[in-house]
Amino acid sequence: MSANQASLAQSPLRQGLTDGLPFVLVIIPFGMLFGVLAAEAGLNMFEALSFSVVVIAGAAQFTALQLLNEHVPTLLVLTSALAVNLRMMMYSASLTPHLGAAPMWQRVFIAYFTLDQSYACAIAAYERNPQWTSQQKVTYFFATVVMICPLWYAATAFGAWLGNGVPDGLALDFAVPITFIAMIGPMLRTGAHRAAALASVVLSLVFSFLPFNLGLMVAGVGAMIIGAQVELWLEQRQVPQTGGADD
Repeated sequence: MSANQASLAQSPLRQGLTDGLPFVLVIIPFGMLFGVLAAEAGLNMFEALSFSVVVIAGAAQFTALQLLNEHVPTLLVLTSALAVNLRMMMYSASLTPHLGAAPMWQRVFIAYFTLDQSYACAIAAYERNPQWTSQQKVTYFFATVVMICPLWYAATAFGAWLGNGVPDGLALDFAVPITFIAMIGPMLRTGAHRAAALASVVLSLVFSFLPFNLGLMVAGVGAMIIGAQVELWLEQRQVPQTGGADD
């Protein structure tokens, strides 16, 4: 059976559960790490859990927590966290053609559960299954987060409860880079994607001297600009070839 036939044989619900399952391996230590760091920063278990439930964005949460520990002004903390989460706007724009026809109440929950993991799984699955209806796509989307989000909440609470009791040798922080590498790696399929990824790494190193981790913000904006320019350049290169074929 080919990969496409196997994909068609599975229901959107089963595919979503299957595709979201690998992230469980990193979401638990990732959430525990945030809970531990939140406890070290002075947050109690309820406050740490509320942080995860309300924000539900690991990268923004870690950014805000680190800046708060460094006594950065609140306005800059909020600005940095929002800047990190600007990618959610691009995620939403990319998902709209697939999920925009869903009822309003479903779109509200879709917006809340739009995560790096759910987006990465969904956009790849929708490309593999162009025959899916809008409701099947919604089913798949929610299936990807059935285990991820509850475990994120539970791991955060457990990490906050453990607090300083976690041994230093446990090295829970390995979950952060592994999670993002696992999500981003398979999506770097075009020259524009790879150029943006490379630019973000180079720019973050070049501007690492900026205070309050502002170098990451500069790197993010610069990477988006470079990625967009590379994509435009690649499209312009293809125009003469297409025109020649039509002639």
